[in-house]
Amino acid sequence: MHGGLASNRLLLQSVVAGTAGLSGVDVTVCVPFPYLAQAQSMLAGTVVSWGAQNVCECAQGAYTGEVSVAMLQDFSCRHVIVGHSERRAIYAESDALVAEKIAAALAGGLSPILCVGETLAQREAGQTVAVVAAQLDAVLRRVGVAAFAGAVVAYEPVWAIGTGRTASPEQAQEVHAAIRGQIAGADAQVAEGVQILYGGSVKPQSAVELFAMPDIDGGLIGGASLVAEDFLAICQAAGR
Repeated sequence: MHGGLASNRLLLQSVVAGTAGLSGVDVTVCVPFPYLAQAQSMLAGTVVSWGAQNVCECAQGAYTGEVSVAMLQDFSCRHVIVGHSERRAIYAESDALVAEKIAAALAGGLSPILCVGETLAQREAGQTVAVVAAQLDAVLRRVGVAAFAGAVVAYEPVWAIGTGRTASPEQAQEVHAAIRGQIAGADAQVAEGVQILYGGSVKPQSAVELFAMPDIDGGLIGGASLVAEDFLAICQAAGR
């Protein structure tokens, strides 16, 4: 929940200019709902796509304050973030609810970014892989493995978000490999093609080593995305 029309304009202008010559990298910005029109206006025709940070699982009706897939379609969104750890923790979104949101997004032609990840207590208890597997399994059971050909998975260790702590490349790779392996258990071809992003305080300094891991296909960038120079450096790291 950051930004305003003026600051967004400067940030998006810098991102567009800095990604103009970038090849082989998918770049997306997911903005708060009120700024979707601005993002659409400024990013249409550029290499940068845009999306939202959340969506309602229901199509329409008496759900005051919610935003539907159809509303996101009106702004030509490509992606929507679903199940971010803050949505799960602060707003009590369950694995089942997240699965319904993924189903709605896919049915509407969006490419959802499914967030999964463990808390510090869960990691210290040795439950990381089991927690992530349960979160992923809820969605696999709801939409089927074939649907993951049109989705993105983001591993975000909750203990590394906004804390400045980052999982080591080896720690992140272990979980990414487990995620890909779980999907491969249902369909090896889908698993090979699915993009799995790392989202835990990625900075320009850590991006190169993280993205060098075989199962880390990119990043879900938080705080660093608010600083054009940092975000563009991470995009360039992905290109390398």
